[in-house]
Amino acid sequence: MARSGRRRQRHRGEIEERPSGNLRVKVYVGTDPLTKRRRYLTESIPAGPRAYEQAEKALTRLQNQVDEQRHPRTSATVNQLIDKWLTDVVDVATSTRTTYEGNIRKHIRPILGPLQVGRVNAEVIDSFYAELRRCRDHCNGRRRTEHRTDRPHECDARCGKHKCRGLAPSSRRQIHWILSGMFTAAMRWRWIAVNPIDQTEAPAQPAPNPTPPSTEEAARLVEEAWNRDPDWGTFVWLAMALGARRGELCALRWSDIDLTNGLVFLQRALTRDLAGELVEKSTKTHQHRRVVLDPETVEVLAEHRTRCQAHAQLVGEPLAGDGYVFSPEPGGCTPPAPASISQRYERMAASLRIRTTLHKLRHYSATELIAAGVDVRTIAGRLGHGGGGATTLRVYAAWVSEADQRAAKSLAGRMPPRPRRRANTDLGVNLPAPPSA
Repeated sequence: MARSGRRRQRHRGEIEERPSGNLRVKVYVGTDPLTKRRRYLTESIPAGPRAYEQAEKALTRLQNQVDEQRHPRTSATVNQLIDKWLTDVVDVATSTRTTYEGNIRKHIRPILGPLQVGRVNAEVIDSFYAELRRCRDHCNGRRRTEHRTDRPHECDARCGKHKCRGLAPSSRRQIHWILSGMFTAAMRWRWIAVNPIDQTEAPAQPAPNPTPPSTEEAARLVEEAWNRDPDWGTFVWLAMALGARRGELCALRWSDIDLTNGLVFLQRALTRDLAGELVEKSTKTHQHRRVVLDPETVEVLAEHRTRCQAHAQLVGEPLAGDGYVFSPEPGGCTPPAPASISQRYERMAASLRIRTTLHKLRHYSATELIAAGVDVRTIAGRLGHGGGGATTLRVYAAWVSEADQRAAKSLAGRMPPRPRRRANTDLGVNLPAPPSA
């Protein structure tokens, strides 16, 4: 059995001669916080006449890294970092956490998961982002069939040749912020000395492109909803009038509505927890807002309450004072399922051959308010946007521009006549005077 050659020991490090003649430089860096094992920085120097001189320089360099804390303190992998970050740091809404875990499972773990945290640098991250732009399925470039399901099935038109499609810009940006949070925590725990995400550029933010239904489409949607069920028509009407989020409308209780003063209080939202149960949480921006109702909407809600009371009396139950406004049960004790509401709306829109979603009624409310000349700060308050209107202005900038164009045309119609003869004379051009009216 071959034995290692001579060693030159230094403070916190040593130079060891290997049987091959190469030199190995090793510096002690401390105990791994996860495995509790002793860790070393190592570097190999090829055999040669100046090998020991190069080894001495390498030893000094590694010792400086330790002194300046520029070395990774752990051999943990990105997978281990993910597990600790999700357990110890992430404190977000269930829906947000589900999005995080989906992106981690589909994209981050398969590519970055096995790598050591200390070996992830800006070049690795840039290559990872390039892969996300290339193919969202991370294929190996070989021809293959893309099946409509992983379960046993007979292929039909929905199964076909795989086509590489890059991940959407918004999804790439979400992954960037997930990585940023993870590696920021790793720096705080002193696992790494430099955050590689800080040395990369975040994927460009996609330009907002709200596509609300037109006024004609909105009218058709409301009419169809009312023809199907007045209670369903009330929900669609209120979604248009308030511009509230789906979860906020599903969590709305009768105790949140003041029909006398024409007010509605939006202070909670409905979502599903990790177990799949419907639970209430604060609104997306954690704002409690009061929205004024127009007289028509007050009348719509009053009629809806009367119907709900009648339904409750038919089954011999009182309508709960804090019952859900759009409860599927007569007593109002059970909240509506947000996903079912969206599916019902999309089926109705498809029957009218209108390509839209429930969330776009929120866009409809905002754009109509902008077109009516309401100031952006007031619109932001009604919609529950954060940033004092910055989000509203960024998302609906195109509609603000359109309203501005209409304002310019309106102003042009009120401007006094331009003195054309004087302007032409100043330019040295003699044009005939315009015909008199």
